[in-house]
Amino acid sequence: MKHKTWLLTVLSVAAFTGGCDKPATTSEQLDKVKEKTAEVAQDMKDYTYAQKAEFTAKMQGQLAEIDKDLDLLAAKIEKSSDAIKAEAQPKLQALRDQRVQLNKQLDEVKNATESTWDSVKATSKKAYNELKDGFNQARQWVSDKIAP
Repeated sequence: MKHKTWLLTVLSVAAFTGGCDKPATTSEQLDKVKEKTAEVAQDMKDYTYAQKAEFTAKMQGQLAEIDKDLDLLAAKIEKSSDAIKAEAQPKLQALRDQRVQLNKQLDEVKNATESTWDSVKATSKKAYNELKDGFNQARQWVSDKIAP
């Protein structure tokens, strides 16, 4: 379940930032994300404690993708007007703060014991969902404020 959420976010970001000849509308982007999410959901599984290393590696990869996507979003904002930049900076900082929290959560995942595994996974999922939701809101805000 956790990987489904992670992958959904990564796919959402990829659909948003993916290059194409003509800019996709938000509706088209959401349709692509839903389609890819349905495909990925079939392949997702809940990681057990025995799969902690696999889960940790997956999480690290997703954090790297989030970092790239945050950089792309920041670059897009940087090309906008001063007013948009000023309004966007607190939103970007909040996302970066959430990213730091998620990185701390990754440390907890690495140090989880079998008895704490389920709790750590749940907390990781919550931290990731908060970051994903914040990123989606920021992305939508940028899309609304800055013409494609």
